[in-house]
Amino acid sequence: MKPVRILLAALLLGTIAAQAQPYPNKSVRMVIGFPAGAFTDVMARLLAEHLSAQYGQQVVVDNKAGAASTIAAEIVSRTKPDGYTLLFGHMNSNAVAPALFPKLGYDPAKDFIAISNIAYTSLVLVVNPSLPATDVKSFIALAKSRSVPLKFASSGNGSSQHLAAELFMQMTGTKMDHIPYKGSAQAVVDLISGQVDLNFDGVGSSLQFIRAGKIKALGVATTRRVAQIADVPTIIESGLPGFTAQSWFGVFAPAGTPPDIVAKLSDDMTGFLKSPEIIKKVAELGGELAPPNTPAEYTKFVQNETVRWSKVIRDANIKAE
Repeated sequence: MKPVRILLAALLLGTIAAQAQPYPNKSVRMVIGFPAGAFTDVMARLLAEHLSAQYGQQVVVDNKAGAASTIAAEIVSRTKPDGYTLLFGHMNSNAVAPALFPKLGYDPAKDFIAISNIAYTSLVLVVNPSLPATDVKSFIALAKSRSVPLKFASSGNGSSQHLAAELFMQMTGTKMDHIPYKGSAQAVVDLISGQVDLNFDGVGSSLQFIRAGKIKALGVATTRRVAQIADVPTIIESGLPGFTAQSWFGVFAPAGTPPDIVAKLSDDMTGFLKSPEIIKKVAELGGELAPPNTPAEYTKFVQNETVRWSKVIRDANIKAE
């Protein structure tokens, strides 16, 4: 019996030692609600690569696309809160969804801990070149004068593109018809061909077409100009004070994740956000890294965004598809 006791004791000590190892001592799964190749996916993989190198453990991106990224969020909300399953969340899954989906399978405010905002995708008002508008002011005048409403595209009902256009209409008193698509690719094709008149598209996805003259950029929906199209003014400076609309994403953990793990993850992501190499790479893709932020700051940001976009959704009577 003595050898058996020794073996059991060794196994027990090994287990205790493994548990005592600092986090993370095994691979980390980062779930994302977008398909491989999407801008958000590229960002998640850049972060995963950075953390993997830092931890000496693999941070694996797991794509669970669909339902405006709520499928991924629901999966993570039901996992063990130990820091080994994280959500690379999006404004859809963690701010917009409660107002859009009445029977959501999770509560973003109760089921998640916000760790760090990671990046933004700047949106830009782009129109078909044949549209007789040269800037935001003349575009608003044109939209108001039309007997047949202009048609705006989006990547789907309740998407950031859709919400940006709805906010624009609410702030300008214009009326336009929404034409939703399943993703941005076909929306851009139809904008170029004139099947639709405009879109609030991501700078990254529309940049090549702007530079080629296939679509016309009138204004960016940010507080300052975007470096890749620095000659395009902000919509704010074009005469619409307070108008901003950006798609954002960051990292969340299931509620109940130990505070020390949350703090470590947040601190480790600060290095990513400060990296000159990453900042340059993200800018080339048409995005912008978020300033370094704490879990408390990110929580407040998400709360404010939830209130803001929920009002837009209610006022526009937007329903989930």
